Amino acid sequence: MAAGKNQSSYKQRPPKILLAKPGIDGHDRGVLVLARAFRDAGMEVLYAGLLPTPEEVIDTAVNEDVDVIAMSLLNGAHLTVFKRVADLMKERGIDDIALVGGGTIPEEDKPALEAMGITGNYGPGTPLSIIIEHVQRRSAEARKKKMEQD
Repeated sequence: MAAGKNQSSYKQRPPKILLAKPGIDGHDRGVLVLARAFRDAGMEVLYAGLLPTPEEVIDTAVNEDVDVIAMSLLNGAHLTVFKRVADLMKERGIDDIALVGGGTIPEEDKPALEAMGITGNYGPGTPLSIIIEHVQRRSAEARKKKMEQD
């Protein structure tokens, strides 16, 4: 959805990530740690704040031309809320923004999230280096799609 962007602009700017805690989850300590880690790794980081709706997450991601939406939930609503974000992206034809998930996600739920296109799904205690590498890889994939669409 980055029509009109110069391909070299994607190569020149750092990966751009939107951190979001959609749904009803007021625990933001972990996402703030991630924001700092992503920033320290050279990424441009936006934080949607607490309690954005899935629609607000998508609108912000599109308006800010992010490469990755990284969602986090600790309240067990990931199969509902993360799915709503993924569904909205499909409805709007957005395929050039990667979705990454995390939080307290049971192992048995991860395959369902992966099937929705939500990768990572890391939990508490995952080394930041693993999460950063995953987000960087997904960002590169999203940028490739953006350049192919231009």
